Amino acid sequence: MTPDMQTLAKGHRFLFLQGPHGPFFHRLGRMLASAGAQVWRVGFNRGDRAFWPSLRSYIPYKGLPQDWPATFRAIVAEKSITDIVLYGDTRPLHAQAVAEARSLGLTVHVFEEGYLRPHWITYERGGANGHSRLMQMSLPAMQAATAHLDMDLPDAPGHWGDMREHMFWGALYHWFVLTGFWDYRNFRPHRTLTVGQEFLLYLRRLALLPLHRVGRLAATFRIQHGGFPYHLALLQLEHDASFQMHSPFRTMTAFLALVIEGFAKGAPLHHHLVFKAHPLEDGRVPVAREIRRLAAHHGVEGRVHFVRGGKLARLLNHARTAVTVNSTAAQQVLWRGLPLKVFGAAVYAKPEFVSAQPLPEFFAKPTRPDSKAYRDYRHYLLETSQIPGGFYSARGRRELLRQVVDMMLQSEDPYDALTSGTAAPRQQLRLVN
Repeated sequence: MTPDMQTLAKGHRFLFLQGPHGPFFHRLGRMLASAGAQVWRVGFNRGDRAFWPSLRSYIPYKGLPQDWPATFRAIVAEKSITDIVLYGDTRPLHAQAVAEARSLGLTVHVFEEGYLRPHWITYERGGANGHSRLMQMSLPAMQAATAHLDMDLPDAPGHWGDMREHMFWGALYHWFVLTGFWDYRNFRPHRTLTVGQEFLLYLRRLALLPLHRVGRLAATFRIQHGGFPYHLALLQLEHDASFQMHSPFRTMTAFLALVIEGFAKGAPLHHHLVFKAHPLEDGRVPVAREIRRLAAHHGVEGRVHFVRGGKLARLLNHARTAVTVNSTAAQQVLWRGLPLKVFGAAVYAKPEFVSAQPLPEFFAKPTRPDSKAYRDYRHYLLETSQIPGGFYSARGRRELLRQVVDMMLQSEDPYDALTSGTAAPRQQLRLVN
């Protein structure tokens, strides 16, 4: 580390809030501390505590939810905090902290799953997804920022990364929360289910993996060998923040009903519709049952299919179009040059890429995206907010930590650093499918 970077690190005093399940935030905090920064972590339940072994830097919050903003301000004042670090900016505890941090002039570091997942994560400042700076950026501005750069863009991966590790850390986290509830009696999860229900769903999903795999392979085989043209609907988790906070829907059933109705009205009679579930779908919403009910209601039950997770590439390779609320998997659709219809706010929902057609017209005669423009957009993301690595596997964390610490210690965020010419060269990712 250069002397200038050491001086810069010593001026930072980081306060971590809730992170992704597993040890990533603690590893990140240790590396920031080794660089010379001061680091603390606020924990809201026993799961947060379990994944932050450093007792001296851990601050338990056991107060009432309504008292959190005042406590946050008190911690910031006591520790002279300059930066806060969090995973996702929409859960109530984080949204309140972000609002307070902005009023106090703090830097807000936001981590999220990768916009180009699964082999990248997202690092931004101020907000992510619908709150990202990307929402206000035009494509010409992005093209201008990368005009002098040359990069061999890696292919879009066709499968979810670190899924088993993700599920393991999630189950372990909820186990700690469940068994340690007496120590944090005022903690309330940001989702509607109880901690116990979340834990049981994680266990159920792990136990059913072999059975789901058999069903998925059978459904995929029928579609690949059916010989019919088909349209692909990319499903998300109903409780996911992107679905709840950045879309016009509150239930997955509302989205399913809209898509099936549009398909029934507009698609040619020999076309089929395939719904692909999110890889982490846990059954809290009866998606398959709702799809069967709605397909029968609109008279298209023989032409509608459901696939539970699996590799997206196998289905995208032969799809005619894709529709989604605002799934990041749509980036793989655009990479292949397929027509795309989006209903929610998304960082990739630029007029150059997504269709503005009414849904029946989209299924009947879809317009294609500007593929060259999309590659310029993807290049911009890979040079800025998308960092190779992952939160859940040891290998992914190693890749991520090699790059993200220096980015966090920079005075400029990833987008401004690229524009000003101070961004560090990005390491090339070697994908293994």
